[in-house]
Amino acid sequence: MMHYTHVRNRIEARKEFCASLVAGTLERVTREEGYNAFIEVFDEEARATAAECDERIRTERARPLEGMLIGIKDNICIEGKKTTAASRMLAHHRAVYDATVVTRLRDAGAVIVGRCNMDEFAMGSSGETSAYGPTLHPFLEDLVPGGSSSGSAAAVAGGLVHAALGSDTGGSVRQPAAYTGTVGMKPTWGRVSRSGLIAFASSCDQVGPITADVRDSARILAVIAGPDSRDATTARTPVDDYVAAVDRGVDGLRIGIPREYMGEEVPDDMRARVRLVGAMLRDAGAELREVSLPHSTLVFPAYFVIANVEASSNLARYDGVRLGRPEGDAVERAGGNAARMARALEKRYRASRGSGFGREVQRRILLGTQLLEEGEEADWYDRARCVRRQIREEFAAMFNDIDLLLTPVTPGPPFAFGERLRDPLHMYLTDLFNTAANLTGVPAISVPAGADARGRPLAVQFMAGAFDESTLYAAAGCVERVLAAQGADVRGGAR
Repeated sequence: MMHYTHVRNRIEARKEFCASLVAGTLERVTREEGYNAFIEVFDEEARATAAECDERIRTERARPLEGMLIGIKDNICIEGKKTTAASRMLAHHRAVYDATVVTRLRDAGAVIVGRCNMDEFAMGSSGETSAYGPTLHPFLEDLVPGGSSSGSAAAVAGGLVHAALGSDTGGSVRQPAAYTGTVGMKPTWGRVSRSGLIAFASSCDQVGPITADVRDSARILAVIAGPDSRDATTARTPVDDYVAAVDRGVDGLRIGIPREYMGEEVPDDMRARVRLVGAMLRDAGAELREVSLPHSTLVFPAYFVIANVEASSNLARYDGVRLGRPEGDAVERAGGNAARMARALEKRYRASRGSGFGREVQRRILLGTQLLEEGEEADWYDRARCVRRQIREEFAAMFNDIDLLLTPVTPGPPFAFGERLRDPLHMYLTDLFNTAANLTGVPAISVPAGADARGRPLAVQFMAGAFDESTLYAAAGCVERVLAAQGADVRGGAR
């Protein structure tokens, strides 16, 4: 994998090499296109930006991310480029502005390499639902790289870029990071602007980075975090020095391992890995506790209802008229007859949404619409929101007593292609341990922590109180340093 620290060392030595770095990356992307990590590569733009970076380095005007090569998930707008959410519905859509996170990356000197593949409209946990074909795992043949930010994770794990942005609605940054031996950060809801992000479930969506190491993650979050006038939901809470936090250590931190996250559904080697990491943190000065989150069994059902209802509402705009893939001109041919026009419009909707959306997206829309049917809303959606409030209160109380939660990221290692496509519920449950952070809005990070006997990556997850990303980086940095000092294989078969 590529680490930006190496680039930064050369920048400080005033070595002008961004142009050659980009050229090498573009060559690798072409050579490794079997990953299907990128939907589109911005060859000319990347080379031009690299030349500008070299000029800044030469004149000692380097910015915080000068020359960092970054991929952007295909549901984050890049001005003038197609932004399709990996769906046929938006196959011809071009963004008319940059997402705020893209603007901030550009202003910090990053080089945008291209659009990363993903599960369609961020709905999937394996990278298999993209209209552009599945993303392949960079080093584990026949196993999925996770999703929905599959291309972002594969591009980083495969050494094609230093980092990539993803979106995390129910684990879509952390789960693929865990499956590919990379670092995945899901910030607090409201910490990073969602302006320019194609919505899935607005109250859960959050943009976050996937990187080769913890320090690179901190560098990026320091740039993209903060209030944004284009997103009224962003908080004005001060942004900490995340990079400094990476070296802070865990002395005095109170870390809880919730017993509900260590049940029989978790493989023995994964439970053992979580406890091993806990012991390492205790040796580094942290206090380890076993804690309980009684509402944990309600997290996934509540998330499932809320996410699908919000998805159904958000995707209603893609009807082939206002947005999306138009099918035929039946409405115009209907003339002025109101009944005939209504039938023609319905026919257009059916044709457009039927051919534009894939099976998984259609399933989520139907589920969400059913849950919003008259008489059903109070039974399901309102009840789910009440449960969500109780879960938030439980987490808030927990973080009054402890600083961090330590858990597995997923109930198991990466699985085989096609294994769970016919069993949607089994697929959804790969995000079982991720959804609490999205439902409550708290920050969470996935950190590589070794491999199982078959060389498949294992990872651990930390969760902290709202806007306490610094403590996440302190713990994640400690784990990374201790495992590196031990010479441990922390990423399985990762390059």
